[in-house]
Amino acid sequence: MAVLIGSVILLGVIVFRKKLGFAWLTLFGTHLVLAALGIYIVNFSGLLTEIYIPLNPATIGAVTVLGLPGVLMLLGLKITLF
Repeated sequence: MAVLIGSVILLGVIVFRKKLGFAWLTLFGTHLVLAALGIYIVNFSGLLTEIYIPLNPATIGAVTVLGLPGVLMLLGLKITLF
């Protein structure tokens, strides 16, 4: 619990010392929504009927960080491994 509290305090110091404000939060939220939308479009577009990528924090996080290549990575992993 002490590590969690310490990391939250240090994150707050970094955010407010560098004058980042909350603009990074809206940008991150936009990327998160677009990642979920990209996976949703792949799942329900009908182009690849046998492939379904679940919407969970791991897949959305991968697509948030990697962008469109993240969707292609998940498709490749799904085809290759399953």
